[in-house]
Amino acid sequence: MGIKHWRLFYKMSKYLVINPNDDVAIALRELKKGEVLDGIRLLQNIPQAHKFALHDMEKGHAVIKYGHVIGTLTHNVKKGEWIHTHNLRTTLDEEREYSFEKANKESLKASERTFQGFKRLDGRVGIRNDIYIIPLVGCINNICMMIKRKFVKEHPDFNDRVKVLTHPYGCSQLGDDKSNTRDTLIGLAKNPNAGGVLIVSLGCEENRLDTFIKHFGNYDQSRFYSFICQESKDEIAQGIELMNKLFDVVSKDKRTTCHLSDLVLGLKCGGSDGFSGITANPLVGTISDTIGASKGKVLLSEVPEMFGAEQQLMNRAKDKIVFKKVVNLIDNFKAYYVKNNQPCYENPSPGNKAGGISTLEEKSLGCVLKAGRLEVRDVLNPGEISESDGLSLVNGPGNDIVASTNIASCGANLLLFTTGRGTPFSSVIPTVKIATNHILATAKKRWIDYDAERVFDLGWEKAHEELLDYIIDVCSGQLTAAEKLGDGEIGIFKNGVTL
Repeated sequence: MGIKHWRLFYKMSKYLVINPNDDVAIALRELKKGEVLDGIRLLQNIPQAHKFALHDMEKGHAVIKYGHVIGTLTHNVKKGEWIHTHNLRTTLDEEREYSFEKANKESLKASERTFQGFKRLDGRVGIRNDIYIIPLVGCINNICMMIKRKFVKEHPDFNDRVKVLTHPYGCSQLGDDKSNTRDTLIGLAKNPNAGGVLIVSLGCEENRLDTFIKHFGNYDQSRFYSFICQESKDEIAQGIELMNKLFDVVSKDKRTTCHLSDLVLGLKCGGSDGFSGITANPLVGTISDTIGASKGKVLLSEVPEMFGAEQQLMNRAKDKIVFKKVVNLIDNFKAYYVKNNQPCYENPSPGNKAGGISTLEEKSLGCVLKAGRLEVRDVLNPGEISESDGLSLVNGPGNDIVASTNIASCGANLLLFTTGRGTPFSSVIPTVKIATNHILATAKKRWIDYDAERVFDLGWEKAHEELLDYIIDVCSGQLTAAEKLGDGEIGIFKNGVTL
C-alpha cells in the first residue's frame, strides 16, 4: 500500500475508510452516539482508533479492513455499530496451505541522500562508534558493568558510547538454545555500530570462548579483544587494560560520507493501536521503499505478527526458493506454539485491544505495512547477515526486546519502532520511536522522536521527507530520544529446557 492509496481514501476529519471494499471505518477522534457521518448514525460511542460498521452485516460475515478479512462476526451488526472484540473473532487456525502467486514487482523511487557514518573494514557502515562489552554468560554481567563504570570514570565522554550487553544465558542450555545464544551474541559483536568489542568469558560456561571465536570468523584484531575471568589475577584490571586499547583505536575514527545503500534498517512495532496501520506503519513503509530502492537493506521480524498477512509476504517473494523459506518460517513458528500447547492466535495484547485492534489478522495486516512494497529477498536466523539488498524477514517472536535483538544481530544499524500506546524501550542500536497519534506524541515527548499523525496535517509526501530528514540526522550522529534516556537492551530467545 503506497502513499497514493492512503491519500485516496482519507475522508473528512472524523473517520477514515482505508479501502473501498472495507466494511468498517476508523474513528480519527472519539465519536459520540447519535452523531451522523455521511448518512451513518452512530449507535454507540466509538473510541478513537476503533471501528464502526459501514452497513448492516449478519452473524458469520467476514469483515473486511485493509481490503482483507480481519475476522468474522459473532452477532448481527447494524450500520453505525461499534465492531470490536465483543462481536468479532479471528478466522485463523494452526493449519493452512500456502501457494505462490507472484505479485507484480513495483517500481520504487531511489534517493541520492547521504549521511555521515563510520566505514568498517568489511565494507559495512556504522552510524555509531560504540564499544560493546559482551559477557558470554550471565554470571559475569556485574563484572562487565564494573569494567564499564571504572572505564568511564577515566573517559567520561564515552559514558554513552560503552554498551554492556547483559543477558541471563550462556550456560545451562542445550541444543538450539545454546547455539542461538552464541549466534545472537556473535551477530551483535559484528554489528557495524560497534567500533570495538570486548568479549568477557567466565571460563566454565557452555558458551565457551574458544568455540565462540571459532564461529566468529575473520575480524579486525585491533577492534576485538577477549579474556577469561577465571584465568585472570584481576579481571577488572585486565578488562580496563583491553578497553583502553579499544579506546585508542575507536577515538581516532572519523565520520565520512555514506549513502542510503549503506543503511540496514530494522523495523519493529510495540504497543500498537488502531492508528498503527493508518499512520506510523504505512509511513515507515514509505521509508522502507526508499531505502530498498536505494540498494539499502530492510529487516522485518515479529513472525507471529505476520500470521494473517503471511500470504501477502509470500506472494512478494523473489522466487520459489524464497517463498519456501517464508513458508518454513511461518510453519516452524506455529509448530513452536503447538509444541508448547499454546494457541497460535493468543494475540492482540490488552493494550492493543484498548487501542482498537480486535484480532491478530487485523494487527498483522497493519504490522507488515512497515515493510512497504518491497520484494522479499531473503529469510534470516539471528546472527545471519543477508547478502541481498531490499527486504529480508528475520526469525523471531513479537516480543519487543527479543525481536529487536535478533534484528540487530543480523546487522541492522538503525531501528524504526512504531508505537500507539508508548514505550521507553530502546534496542542496543539507535531506536527511532514513532508515535501513531498526536496524543501519545504530546504526552510522552521524552520517549517519542516523531509524530506520524502528521501525515494528516502535512500530507504523505511532506511527512515522508520530514521523517527521512530526521533519520539522516540520526544516522549522522544526532541522538534519539531513547538514547538520551540511557543504555539499550538485548534479549535472547529461549525455546528449550534450562539445566
